[in-house]
Amino acid sequence: MPLEQEVKGMLIVGFIIVMIIAIIFTLFLAIKNKHSITGFAWILLYFIFFTVAVYFCYNAISFDYNHPMASEEISLQIGFAGVAWSISMFCLVMGIFIFSRKTMIARV
Repeated sequence: MPLEQEVKGMLIVGFIIVMIIAIIFTLFLAIKNKHSITGFAWILLYFIFFTVAVYFCYNAISFDYNHPMASEEISLQIGFAGVAWSISMFCLVMGIFIFSRKTMIARV
């Protein structure tokens, strides 16, 4: 898909800045709360798989659309992105589940 020249760079830089801040914040909280390390591990796995999904999406939108089999290649990239995204969502839900379970146990 044709994009303005600066858009791809802005997408990459913006994503990297936000992801680095989120990972540093998560690591800081993991070090501070060592009793919940399993939940933070799931959240970090979420970041990893989400980054993989964004990578495949970026490949899909920056693919040469003049390529003879561009439609098939873009569809494959979007499929990979969907699988990586669904795995990342599973990791996020597992992290939330572990945090909520520890909170429920602490209340009782």
